[in-house]
Amino acid sequence: MKNHNAKIYVMTAISAFFCSCSPNETNEVDSRAESQQFEIINVTHHDGKPFSTGAKSSSTGKYVDNPGGGVMMQAFYWDVPAGGNWWNTVNGKVTAWSNAGIGSIWLPPASKAQNGAFSMGYDPTDYFDFGDYNQNGTIETRFGSKTELVNLITQAHTENMKVYADIVINHNSGGQSEANPFTGTNTWTNFNGIASGKFKRTYVNFYKNSYGNNDEGSFGGFPDLCHADPYVQDWLWKRTDGVGKYYKNTMKFDGWRFDYVKGFAPWVVYDWNANVGGFSVGELWDSNVDILNNWANSANSSVFDFACYYKMNDAFDGNNLALLNDDMMWKRNPYKAVTFVTNHDTDEISNKLLAYSYILTHEGYPTIFYRDYEEWLDKTKLNNLIWIHNNKATGTTSILYSDNDEYVARRNGYNGNPGLVVYINNSTVWQERWIQTNWANTQIKDFTGNSTWYPTTQADKWVKIQCPPKGYSVWSINQ
Repeated sequence: MKNHNAKIYVMTAISAFFCSCSPNETNEVDSRAESQQFEIINVTHHDGKPFSTGAKSSSTGKYVDNPGGGVMMQAFYWDVPAGGNWWNTVNGKVTAWSNAGIGSIWLPPASKAQNGAFSMGYDPTDYFDFGDYNQNGTIETRFGSKTELVNLITQAHTENMKVYADIVINHNSGGQSEANPFTGTNTWTNFNGIASGKFKRTYVNFYKNSYGNNDEGSFGGFPDLCHADPYVQDWLWKRTDGVGKYYKNTMKFDGWRFDYVKGFAPWVVYDWNANVGGFSVGELWDSNVDILNNWANSANSSVFDFACYYKMNDAFDGNNLALLNDDMMWKRNPYKAVTFVTNHDTDEISNKLLAYSYILTHEGYPTIFYRDYEEWLDKTKLNNLIWIHNNKATGTTSILYSDNDEYVARRNGYNGNPGLVVYINNSTVWQERWIQTNWANTQIKDFTGNSTWYPTTQADKWVKIQCPPKGYSVWSINQ
């Protein structure tokens, strides 16, 4: 959702555990890597579904499950070009993304919305019009036709990639005006004329109504769907031909990004997941880790790690990498944390490559933003970090050192995979530091190529590593 009013810049109080650590102390993060629980060849996410990861099978050239877990691509940005060609644009890139090690794509809301050919989809009118009905002034959506969308999903699946649908179920837009006895006014709540003829709605299905005056939140003055209404529940996630099951079983989406989940209770997502299945992640725009974690547990869903996002912004742009010791969702529950550097709504972090070096070497499910990858940053460097994530980023996390300019953390490896050490340097000069690895008498190297050192660890596993200015290095066994 493009919702600038929802941006939160005030961070929450830090948990006592993290506050008790001085910048130079070793900080063992008591959380498990997503890959730690899983066999190397059969990696699964928290919902039990296989990860699309990043290693390529030598025989097929397609994905095979991999120790590092998955990487998601947000396959759009705000105001992508109108004209109905976006599905084709993304379709033309999924093979290259697959080759780079990206395992899933998140698409914008795919159904017809009030602004027709110009809508980004967050003002939904007809959940079953994917660009095949003439309504709201257009047949195609901003992104293209239903056929082009199906072709894109099919191609992604050919590459063994998952496809996640952006689902807007808090509010609707584009209905006709009708007399509303609950408000005593006319409201734009008559959706009986939608072209698909499926999930018709009137004022009885929106707040305020016989179920109450409101739920957790409304958005932008749009009619607020009443999820307490059994009819709404039926059409959204219970019926075999309802929204969720149609998207999953007919359109073949593999999961869901739920928009503006602050607008309704977490039981809605919980019930959707229980009835429909698939991966899910909620947009809960809040930096409070307790709020994020409680919602994720109540909804049985992943959640975007806004706590991590704002801490990275303060750390990398504010020259205080010690803030990376603070609490984040991925430290509370890496299985349910989706990390990101920017998205279609917010783009605060300036030192993005440092931020990507962080999320692609740490626990959680990292997301790459389309414009960062395709337009704004060095694609070769991002591809290298994706490879490192997929092949080396395993096991629990130990923070080895942090101060204003430097941050060093170790992924402790799992099931024969050696893990890694990541060194991030936000200063303007090269830095060197002695750190303790998990490897004795072993030659290591920087898999980014930023350092040409090939040091050998001592018998006590200590070794000196280096990091370039305003850069990062990632060290693991030279094999």
